[in-house]
Amino acid sequence: MIIEIDFNSDEAIYIQLCNQIILGIATSRYHEGDPLPSVRQLADTIGINMHTVNKAYTVLKQDGFVKVDRRKGAVIAIDMNKLRAMEDMKKELRVLIARGSCRNILIEEMHEMVDEIFEEYGGEDYV
Repeated sequence: MIIEIDFNSDEAIYIQLCNQIILGIATSRYHEGDPLPSVRQLADTIGINMHTVNKAYTVLKQDGFVKVDRRKGAVIAIDMNKLRAMEDMKKELRVLIARGSCRNILIEEMHEMVDEIFEEYGGEDYV
């Protein structure tokens, strides 16, 4: 598992860790059922506190990207409720679009960015 943490970032380390794993799922580096390293192992590899890794795994579990299997430990599990995910995205997009609108970014430019990002994840019609 390749995780890149920016220790100089203002973003919390556990959030960076969550985002790295989600990006790995989106880019097909990690697949349904793939085991994640143990909390201790990942903490040692990255050089961070075990509680930080545990917090990231907890958030990923709550968001439906990870499940805990008694035999395998934490594994990738993409069973998110689509409607809930879309509502969460809508809330985030509402703010991003408002920011863009305040900076005179045109709707066509926004669509272009969205299309470009979708293509990065291997799909034209869906992620």
